Amino acid sequence: MPATATMKTSVVERFLRYVTYDTQSDETSTTYPTTAKQLVLLDELAEELRVIGLKDAVRDEHGYVMATIPATSKKKNVPVIGFVAHVDTSPEASGAGVKPIVHASWQGGDIVLPDDPSAVLRVSEIPELREQIGCDIITASGTTLLGADNKAGVAEIVAAAEYLIAHPEIPHGAIRVGFTPDEEVGRGTERFDVKKFGAFCAYTMDGAGRGFFEVETFSADSMRVTFQGFNTHPGQAHGKMINSIKIAADFIQRLPRERLSPETTREREGFVHPYIVNASVERTSVKFIIRDFETRGLAEKETFLEKLARETVAAWPGATVSFQVEESYRNMKEVLDRFPQVADYGREAIRRTGLELRETAIRGGTDGSRLSFMGLPTPNIFAGENNFHSRLEWVSAQDMEKAVEVIVNLARIWEEKA
Repeated sequence: MPATATMKTSVVERFLRYVTYDTQSDETSTTYPTTAKQLVLLDELAEELRVIGLKDAVRDEHGYVMATIPATSKKKNVPVIGFVAHVDTSPEASGAGVKPIVHASWQGGDIVLPDDPSAVLRVSEIPELREQIGCDIITASGTTLLGADNKAGVAEIVAAAEYLIAHPEIPHGAIRVGFTPDEEVGRGTERFDVKKFGAFCAYTMDGAGRGFFEVETFSADSMRVTFQGFNTHPGQAHGKMINSIKIAADFIQRLPRERLSPETTREREGFVHPYIVNASVERTSVKFIIRDFETRGLAEKETFLEKLARETVAAWPGATVSFQVEESYRNMKEVLDRFPQVADYGREAIRRTGLELRETAIRGGTDGSRLSFMGLPTPNIFAGENNFHSRLEWVSAQDMEKAVEVIVNLARIWEEKA
């Protein structure tokens, strides 16, 4: 296939259908998956995989879908590789009633979303759009997110599986397919059985625009800072009440304004980010996400927050403070550096597809972050997603087709190198 050609597959049709399923996950849930509605799409995917020829496709009791594209190579030593994507959408914006719109052969103007004319994709604010002149841009209608994160990746993997089954002349080893729930709430790999998946390595299809490839993520912790006050009837509170809400507000006010926050950092700078407050007079907790590309930087930031909280409490006699830190994930580069061929073949597949390789570090994490430390080295390949978790989310149909082609090329490359 010429480098400038675009593979035509079922990816767009599948994507337009998948985004109509409400699969939003729920950070407050104690079930697994966190929402039962994710299982509706997961069951549909297992059935679709069986229909196209992945006869062992199954959805397990935890929601994971796994299946095998049978090998076509006569070689006996081709490593099994895998492709993984998550079905859930972010709790940060509604995923119910998504109405996808294809802006065919887009010619460069701002895109106004019809169900909320204040929702506008402005070319002046989205430089990535400038590369898409003449392409088919897919958005939602303005009141929901689109769900390209990560249903674009799901559709690409299914379309690639269908293509490989239909073209047995393409030599490749066995390929494992995996679809997961709850990635958006940090639980996507909680019960993922790496041994059962049975691959040497995998690739998540969960990145941004065309050509992006990522072998490095943040390391991440969560931290809960809890202030204990004392509540009594406000009419008789003089000299007795200690209002933990005010203490927490004082603490938050003391956070640096010009550094250490998501809104003031970029590239390889880490941050501390308060994002949930549970408040009452008696007890108020502030939950943080802590991010740094160097794992040791997490402890430094947590020590900083603890010192700041203790200084705050010292100004409020009678109050106390406690801390709880939980590991979220670690920088997958620590693992991937030990398996250089996994990343090298990913880079080659993108170049073979005729794209400029754009290698970046993720200011976030993927399922691959945890999977890598669970024994499955898993870098991240672009799926075409843009403006994640937003009503302005969009994806290019042509970028999705190119992602399918990258999957097919990776299958070829692992066979060729065996």
